[in-house]
Amino acid sequence: MRVFPDTNVLVSAFTARGLCANLIELVLKEHELLIGDVVLDEFRAVLRTKFRMATEPITRAETLLKRHRVVGRPLRTPRVRLADSNDLLVLASAMEARSEVLVTGDAEILRVHTGIGRLKIRNPRQCWELLRGTTPSPPAR
Repeated sequence: MRVFPDTNVLVSAFTARGLCANLIELVLKEHELLIGDVVLDEFRAVLRTKFRMATEPITRAETLLKRHRVVGRPLRTPRVRLADSNDLLVLASAMEARSEVLVTGDAEILRVHTGIGRLKIRNPRQCWELLRGTTPSPPAR
């Protein structure tokens, strides 16, 4: 499955053990990871400012992510009401990448519910269950 993670999912995956880290690992092993420049820019900024992470680990994380399909900033955004214009750019990036699922923890994006067109919008738990085809919890580390 073609999976496009939002910034919050990537930040969680790279800063803590748990569901998001397991989910990204699963996507890397068994599915296709898609990333957008919008997400990479925000990812870098959050790690640098909120987590005060050094440049080297951020660069390593970006290098890993850039090994996969990266889409540029979208020229158009979907006709969806979202208060945060960056959320619209993330949604548009996922659509432009032709992803099958956008995984996000953002409550406002999740309110779009089922998705737009063929794009499913899921939280990390729902995405895990979708990709695994089951409902059990991810393996403990």
